[in-house]
Amino acid sequence: MTELNSPKDVIVHAPHSPLTDYYADEEARRGWVGRMFDSTAADYDRIETLIGFGSGAGYRGQALLRAGLKPGMQVVDVGMGTGLVAKQAARITGDPSKVTGVDPSAGMLKNAQVPAGVKVVEGRAESIPFPDNSFDFLSMGYALRHISDLSVAFAEFHRVLKPGGRLCIMEITCPENKLQKMLLKAYLRGIVPTLARLATRNGDTSVLWRYYWDSIEACATPASVMRTLTGAGLE
Repeated sequence: MTELNSPKDVIVHAPHSPLTDYYADEEARRGWVGRMFDSTAADYDRIETLIGFGSGAGYRGQALLRAGLKPGMQVVDVGMGTGLVAKQAARITGDPSKVTGVDPSAGMLKNAQVPAGVKVVEGRAESIPFPDNSFDFLSMGYALRHISDLSVAFAEFHRVLKPGGRLCIMEITCPENKLQKMLLKAYLRGIVPTLARLATRNGDTSVLWRYYWDSIEACATPASVMRTLTGAGLE
């Protein structure tokens, strides 16, 4: 396995080392993350709107447009969650039937709020349940840190995209500036879990949002992720 956060990285497998405050090892991570998303799905959109001050729809839509999403494209949103990105993709394409969402969490899919016509499929980024060359555009919104093996997932992205297809991965990265990092950590690891605890009666929701920051802080560098994308044939 490639050592994470090394400038000599060629490819990345696990996006970060095991976060043992939450689960024992890499083998246990997939089950723990799945259980947390299933448990917190009903509260997810409400907390996301609260912490993002209602800006989520706007910046997700802008990110898709900047990445080249156009009306009529066939779209797959991997790690769809409750459909926050898929909803914007349906709006931009002008035809919800052209949008497919894939997610491993049955709880998230059950709580997905997407326009009628959007197809919802249970599946993982490492094994996308569609034939080669199926889509013009692939999106992933804030799910990269939860993938088990980035190199395998990126190879799958390349496989299901048509030649010349477009890719949009949205993710939060840890600031290099110490003050910016300190402020972001105070907000995401301190304030947000507290708000989540006050806004819901589900203790897992607070834990999940604390984990959100910890996985950002531990995640592989953007440069190493980009090298892994290139290694999978994505440019």
